[in-house]
Amino acid sequence: MIHLKSESEIEILEQSGKILSDILKILEKKADVGVNLLELEQMARKLSKDAGARPSFLGYQPEGAERPYPAALCLSVNDVVVHGIPRDYILRSGDILKIDMGIVYEGLMTDSAVTVGIGKTSPEARRLMASTKKALEAALAVVKAGRHIGDIGYVVEKQAKKDGFRVIRGLTGHGVGYEVHEDPVILNYGKKGTGPEIKEGMVIAIEPMFSISCEQIIQNKDESYSSADGSLTAQFEHTVAVTKKGVIILTK
Repeated sequence: MIHLKSESEIEILEQSGKILSDILKILEKKADVGVNLLELEQMARKLSKDAGARPSFLGYQPEGAERPYPAALCLSVNDVVVHGIPRDYILRSGDILKIDMGIVYEGLMTDSAVTVGIGKTSPEARRLMASTKKALEAALAVVKAGRHIGDIGYVVEKQAKKDGFRVIRGLTGHGVGYEVHEDPVILNYGKKGTGPEIKEGMVIAIEPMFSISCEQIIQNKDESYSSADGSLTAQFEHTVAVTKKGVIILTK
């Protein structure tokens, strides 16, 4: 069931999104050669607390997971797409790092992610990141009351094909607000005019995920997901709200 949010709830989500955006900007700037992933995790927890929020991923146990998630951040390096648990790893030149975070503010949740190139990255890695970010921008541009969820997936997949990359299958965007993951499921591929209708009050997290050469994923022992062929992956994500006044990118 898709849960629509009220105007007052969306106002709170706007504050939540602003806090999350500010945190991610700081983390993105901090992520550099020689930085330990655990430093980013500690920073995220402190920044959340200082802002009067809490990390929504910490302690979250989705259906099918063997254990609750133990961190505030998902820090996924190179071929790891999502759900990388922060560990004692020092970032190296050439890495690409996905920083994914959700927060709870006044009982409501937003979710956002960026991919950061560390040091000197390869031309192919830079193209991958640019393409995935363009796909998110294209997806945001089609969100409008009266359109359909399938319209989002259509433009995301179109961007991947245009640039010669692959859409990761099996991982999706989703509704958000009351819970970390809500309906509707938002595939990164699809057909125009299909899927649930986009309506006022919807709050959704759109997150294109591309790889250089593989659509399939494998689950690692720590429950993170990697491209099945070990190729580099990228992810970008924003939470958006559909309102009477139009679409608000809450985490921009």
